[in-house]
Amino acid sequence: MSTMLDAPPTARTLAPRITVEPRQPVWRSAGNDEPAIEVRDFSFWYGDVQALQGVSFTVPRRAVTALIGPSGCGKSTFLRSVNRMNDLIPETRASGDLIVEGTSVYGSGIDLVAHRQRVGMVFQRPNPFPKSIFDNVAYGPVLNALCAKRDLPELVEQCLRRAALWDEVSDRLDEPATGLSGGQQQRLCIARALGNRPTVLLMDEPCSALDPIATQKIEELIFELKREYTIVIVTHNMQQAARVSDTTGFFDRGGVLVELGETHQIFTNPRQERTEAYITGRFG
Repeated sequence: MSTMLDAPPTARTLAPRITVEPRQPVWRSAGNDEPAIEVRDFSFWYGDVQALQGVSFTVPRRAVTALIGPSGCGKSTFLRSVNRMNDLIPETRASGDLIVEGTSVYGSGIDLVAHRQRVGMVFQRPNPFPKSIFDNVAYGPVLNALCAKRDLPELVEQCLRRAALWDEVSDRLDEPATGLSGGQQQRLCIARALGNRPTVLLMDEPCSALDPIATQKIEELIFELKREYTIVIVTHNMQQAARVSDTTGFFDRGGVLVELGETHQIFTNPRQERTEAYITGRFG
């Protein structure tokens, strides 16, 4: 049985290199490839309230990076900043930069539609469209003209297979997606995100509303998807972070990234006392 201290074997290949700047540490995950996401002294405000403070780190390609920390520490704010969802909230502002696949997220002239196509998002609660199972997956490719109409059935099947859902719904693709169970709906939302052919998947507590069996299926799916996608997951479940991620980052209140490292190291030998206090439950 997996425990909080367990981590996938691949996590051991991602030992971080750490450099320190005057403001905040720049946490770097080692790897042969250029990082999928590079965070450069990024800060974010909701009005006068600062949610993130000078965060700098890198996210490796084709791996799972988990973000943990107490409520209100900026984890979800960071996730939504990566695909500019916070733009929808009045009186928000940001400084610094986020570089996704070599493109500045906050640079002038960025095509937000194309950017959000490349950066898929899965939310805390399943949110299927009030359409058929087929149309949920086909919606993005049709809207963004990603494939010809004749190729849609093949694309939908491919996405549902990648989301480990095809065998459960292949004979009822025309039925409403809202008729699926919670776990099936969440996997459908993942399939819908995959339909846009992203390179990065952001997951904001994707299992918090699911039962243990559905949670296990989502975790197994995450482990499979990292072969092709860069995944960043926010979770309050530290056992889940230990099970599915290669790299884990600990955010503290005030929006400070205290530590980021190889998952097994974070959970067994954290470098920062504050990280150890959170991992061991001495504060939360």
